[in-house]
Amino acid sequence: MDPREHDWPVLESAAEYETPWYTGGYDRVEQPDGSEKDYYWADLPPAAVVIAVDDGDILFVNQYRPVIREHCRELPAGIVEDDESFEEAAARELAEETGFYPNETELLQRVNASTGVLRHERGFVYASDLERDERDLDNNEFLTVDRVPVEDVLGVAREQPANDSTVEGVLLARADGYL
Repeated sequence: MDPREHDWPVLESAAEYETPWYTGGYDRVEQPDGSEKDYYWADLPPAAVVIAVDDGDILFVNQYRPVIREHCRELPAGIVEDDESFEEAAARELAEETGFYPNETELLQRVNASTGVLRHERGFVYASDLERDERDLDNNEFLTVDRVPVEDVLGVAREQPANDSTVEGVLLARADGYL
């Protein structure tokens, strides 16, 4: 049987772990050969990643990521709140994290991230025509803002520890002619 013609029936689905940030669990599915297997997943809310351009520079944030125990330089990003579009979330997150508010936003791409283990959608948003605004950091955000010249942005995005959404955002903006 062609695996593309099999509907992979879900025989059981269970959430085993819940936090304010994500839910983790598994789906027991029937595979094309008739066998059963548990596929584990983490379900996260959607997030917006912002590629913000100001006077020939891209705005990055520097923050410590306790999960990997490293300081990371990455594009601003954050959770999309209920009843909020990717563009609205991107504008809000950019202002909160960097102190710049975009007058123009454009959704470049929606993607499902790490589809082997995550249920998580990301929207990559290009932001421009920036105005100074007040920063409003969350209680777990201890970050600084960096400006990176457009011509250096891919090299900076690839510096270790590289962040997947930062590399993807830079490449998408470049491919679409924004960088």
